[in-house]
Amino acid sequence: MSGFYELSANRINGDSVDMSEFAGKVVLVVNTASECGFTPQYKGLQELFDKYQEKGLVILGFPCDQFGGQEPGENTEIEQVCQLNYGVSFPMFEKVDVNGPDSHEVFKYLTSALPGLMGKKVKWNFTKFLIGRDGKPVKRYAPTKTPKAIENDIVRALGR
Repeated sequence: MSGFYELSANRINGDSVDMSEFAGKVVLVVNTASECGFTPQYKGLQELFDKYQEKGLVILGFPCDQFGGQEPGENTEIEQVCQLNYGVSFPMFEKVDVNGPDSHEVFKYLTSALPGLMGKKVKWNFTKFLIGRDGKPVKRYAPTKTPKAIENDIVRALGR
């Protein structure tokens, strides 16, 4: 299995990004959705990003429509919702699958490294994966864990 920094993904505008661009940073990868009960977590994620970006935190949002059709829009619509409703300024990526045969390589890697209650599957929108400065996955969080609830883990990871 390749490491996190060997992977790539397309930003919501279609530009390709190598995850190596985030080497040395603490990364929080989140599968997102615009019409989910957890969607207000965008606000908390943005607050964490604002508070810790200068210290090396980056949050990567990956929209996904695999859970209850809660991300029906196209990439441009998703980007607008994130910016207008939640002021999202952290990197957002193209809509991806996080489970199944077409699962994006970032999620294949993270679910293999940090299996959850459902094994190597993502349970629902707003599942979060914390990656240390060394590119190694540190911890996985259930969708019900709010951004505020994982702040201490992020602070610890930033301090390493």
